[in-house]
Amino acid sequence: MRLRNGVRVGAALAALVLAATACSTKGDDDEKDKRSGGVKSGPGVTDTTITLGALTDLSGPYAPLGKSIVNAQQLYVDEINAQGGICGRKLAITVRDHGYDVQKAVAAYTEIKGGVAGFPQVIGSAVVTALQDSLKQDRILTFPQAWPATLLNRPEIQIVGTTYDIDMINGMDFLAQAAQLKSGDKVGHVYFEGEYGENALAGAKFAAGKLGAQIVEQKIKATDTDLTAQIAALRGAGVKAILISAGPTQTATLVGFGAVAGLRVPVLTSAPGFHPQVMASAAAGALEQLLYVVSAAPAIGADIPAVKKLAADYKAKYPDGTLDQGVISGYNAMKIFGEDLKAACAAKDLSHAGIIAAHRQQKQMDTGLGTPEDFSDVTRPATYKSYILKPSKAAPGNLVVAKDAYEVPAAREYRLPAAG
Repeated sequence: MRLRNGVRVGAALAALVLAATACSTKGDDDEKDKRSGGVKSGPGVTDTTITLGALTDLSGPYAPLGKSIVNAQQLYVDEINAQGGICGRKLAITVRDHGYDVQKAVAAYTEIKGGVAGFPQVIGSAVVTALQDSLKQDRILTFPQAWPATLLNRPEIQIVGTTYDIDMINGMDFLAQAAQLKSGDKVGHVYFEGEYGENALAGAKFAAGKLGAQIVEQKIKATDTDLTAQIAALRGAGVKAILISAGPTQTATLVGFGAVAGLRVPVLTSAPGFHPQVMASAAAGALEQLLYVVSAAPAIGADIPAVKKLAADYKAKYPDGTLDQGVISGYNAMKIFGEDLKAACAAKDLSHAGIIAAHRQQKQMDTGLGTPEDFSDVTRPATYKSYILKPSKAAPGNLVVAKDAYEVPAAREYRLPAAG
C-alpha cells in the first residue's frame, strides 16, 4: 500500500516538474518570438543583427574598385543603422579580401558562409563561376560585381544591371555611329579570356552581324600589359573602331600606345575597363578623345538627384576616397539587398530561402541610381538599357554621360547563352 502511494506521489511530482518545464519552455519561446517579431531567422540573422558577406578584391588588379564598393556598402549600412536598422536589427558586413584569386575566394566563402544572410558583393566573374554550385546548394542570395550572362538562370545569383553581351550590343550601335561604320568594315575586339571577355565577345559578334561588320579578335590574359602585338595586328587589319573588354590598365595601354602608333579610332570599353586612375597617366589625352564606356550605371558625376546625393555623402564620409563607378555600383547593390531584406521581414522569413523569395518578387525596383530593374525573371537581365559614358578630367569620377540609358531592338532578339 505504501509502495503504491509512493509511486503515486512520485508520479504526481514528475508530472508537476514536466508541466513546469513545459510552461517554462513555452514562455521562453513566446519571449523569443516577441523579441524576433515572429520572423523566421536563418544563418547570419540574430534577434539584433543581420550580417552580410563581401568577397572582394582589396589587393589584386581590381583593388581600387573593391575599396570603393566596400566603402559604399558600408555607407549604406551606417545610414540604415542610424535609422534603426531593418526588421528591428542592425546590419553588419563581414569582408574578406581574395585578391582576385579564385582559390582564396573559395576558402573565404567556406569560412564565412554559415554566418551570413547573403552576399551583396562578390567581385570577379571567375570567382562567382567557381562558387555557383555552392551558392545553389547553400541557397544564399548573391550579387556579383561581375556581369557575364552565363550566370543567369540561377535564382540565388542576381546580376544587377545589364550583362556584358547586352552592353556590347547596345554599345556597338553607338560605336557604329561614332566611327561611321559601313557594311564590311572591321572592328577590333581585345578581350580577357574567360567569362567576362568571352561573353562580351558573343554580344559583339551578334551586333556586328546585324551591322554587316567583321570582328577582328585579340584574346589576352588578365596579366598581359604589353599590347604592342595586338595594336600592330589591329592596325594591320585596318579596323575602323575597337572594343575592349579587359581591365583599366589594358584599356589605357591600348588607347594611349595605339594613338601613338597611328591607331586613332573610336574605342568602346566594358564598364570594368575604366578607372579614374588611368586619367593620371600619359594616355589621358587620348582617352578623353577616343574612349567611350558602356555601362548599366550612369556616371558617378551624373546630374541625377540620387547620384548627386550619393557622391556628396560618400565624399563626406570618405574625404580621401576616390569617386568612381564602384561607389555607385556598390551602393546600388546594397540598397537593393536592403529592400529585399525589408520585403523578407514583411513576409516574416529572413532565412536564406525567404530572402531569395523576397528578391524574386521585385518587378520594378528603382533606386534612383540607374534604370528600373525587374528581378522576377531569372532567365533574363534585370534591364536591357545601357549608358554610354565619356572620360573627362574635369568631371567627378572622370566620367560624363555621353548618352542616356537606352536599348536597341536587336538586344531582345539576341539569344542569351544557356546557363547550366
